[in-house]
Amino acid sequence: MKIVILMGSPNPQGSTNILAESFKKGAEEAGHSVSLIRVCGLDIRSCTGCVACGYEGDCVQADDNEIVRKALLSCDMVVFATPLYYYGMTAQLKAVVDRFCAYNSSLNRRKLKSALLTAAWNSDDWTFDALTAHYKTLVRYIDLRDQGMVLGYGCGTPSMTRASGYPEKAYELGRSL
Repeated sequence: MKIVILMGSPNPQGSTNILAESFKKGAEEAGHSVSLIRVCGLDIRSCTGCVACGYEGDCVQADDNEIVRKALLSCDMVVFATPLYYYGMTAQLKAVVDRFCAYNSSLNRRKLKSALLTAAWNSDDWTFDALTAHYKTLVRYIDLRDQGMVLGYGCGTPSMTRASGYPEKAYELGRSL
C-alpha cells in the first residue's frame, strides 16, 4: 500500500513528528511505501472560494498544492498529522484540506484509507473533541476508510511525548495496516 502522511507541524523536531516517524516505521516494517509531505515547507495559498475549478479541475492558483494533489490521487492512504493548535489542526494543514475542493470528486472515488496522528499539551478528556469531529467529518465527506487515531494527550514537549505510550501506539497503528 502507498501511504502519504500530510505533516501539518511547522516543528520538524516536535511531538507530532515523533508520532509520524513512529507510524512511518511501523508501516514500512509491514511492507508499505510511506512518503511524508511537510506541508509547512510548501507554498500553498488559502482557497479563495472562486470555484473556477468547478470542484473538479485545475485550481487557478499556481502553487505547491499540485504536489499534494498528485500524491493523494496516486496513494492508497492519507494520514493527517498535526499538533493541536487552539483545538484544531494547524493553519498550514487546514489550507491544504481546503484546497481538496479542486479535486473533490477524484478524492471521493479513491476511497482512501485514512488516519489521524495528533499531539497536545492538554490532557483533559475533551482536548481533542473539535479536532476529532473535524476529522470524522472529513472521513464521512470524502468517503475515507478510517484506520484509527492516535491522540497524544499530555504531549507538550518532545521529551513528554517520547516518555508516553503514544509513539508506540503510532508505530502499532502503522504496523497493523
